[in-house]
Amino acid sequence: MTGTRAGAATDGSAPACPAPLGPVPLGPVPVGPVAVGSVPVAPVPPDLARRATADPLFRLVAYALEAAHGRPPAAVWSAPYAFHLGSPGLVAAAGWPVAAAAAPRTDGLVRLSSLGHPADSCDLPLTPGGPPPAAPAWAVRPYALLRALARAGYGRGGTDLHVQGSLTEAAGLATAEPADCAMALAVADVHTPSGTQPDRDELARLLARALPDGDDALRRAVLFARPGQALPSDAGEEGRHVDFDPAASGRRLVLLAVRGEPAERTAELARAVARARRAGALSAWPPGRRPGRSVLVLLPASRLPALRAAVAEDFRGRGRPVPRFLNIAVAGAARREE
Repeated sequence: MTGTRAGAATDGSAPACPAPLGPVPLGPVPVGPVAVGSVPVAPVPPDLARRATADPLFRLVAYALEAAHGRPPAAVWSAPYAFHLGSPGLVAAAGWPVAAAAAPRTDGLVRLSSLGHPADSCDLPLTPGGPPPAAPAWAVRPYALLRALARAGYGRGGTDLHVQGSLTEAAGLATAEPADCAMALAVADVHTPSGTQPDRDELARLLARALPDGDDALRRAVLFARPGQALPSDAGEEGRHVDFDPAASGRRLVLLAVRGEPAERTAELARAVARARRAGALSAWPPGRRPGRSVLVLLPASRLPALRAAVAEDFRGRGRPVPRFLNIAVAGAARREE
């Protein structure tokens, strides 16, 4: 998915990505003794954190887990953000990933960290039932997921886990579902015999039970998508996929996200869509189940400069923040980063 993200911000602003633009530090990581109960693991070969040709986000999560928890990851997984199509019942994946790095433990402890919450890393006992332990707000969902995985037989001994996305919620794409899938796949991987791939259908069912507030259709896109194709929201890996490749037909798919106060977003988004249609947009629809701060816009590739200019001119002329534009490539499913 690296190539699909290059140059994806089309309004001159950088995408909301915490990954550094320069190389990740290549020197030794200052760590103390490995905590009792951790399982010695070999780095993801060849050491992903220090591989100059690797995607910066994947290098970053590998390095961050090592820096936060004193040991290299045994696996790094990436999972794409996903979206609904304007056609009912179809979903697809976007070429922007969430990444999760994991290493197994044996002492029933989970250690959670994220660069999005640098002051809120936590160490929690992995209890299968009863009230959950107190945790930072961001870690409540990952802990619930690890608990469910442990009950299903994945990671009962505990896990060191680091998760990081390439976009923030300001982009308007759902963040929970790709993070859920990246973490589930990473944890299942490091607690599964070597050479055995995690069962994605089983994980999809587990996620639906453990996190019922999530969007199961988006999770299926994350787990089973194919590049240049959409899939029915209830389909698995072998389900019927349909062609959806705007670039192949001379079109562009762009995410348009408005900024400003929440109370104003609905009206501002409607205004942005109206301007986009006048400038040549073929269709526009929300990427999630409910309207939010963004829409996906399908347009002829030749009309993109005019569309951007028309929307920007309207917002700038009213003294409003210019919406963000983000290129969307139709990507494949979650994968292990080697």
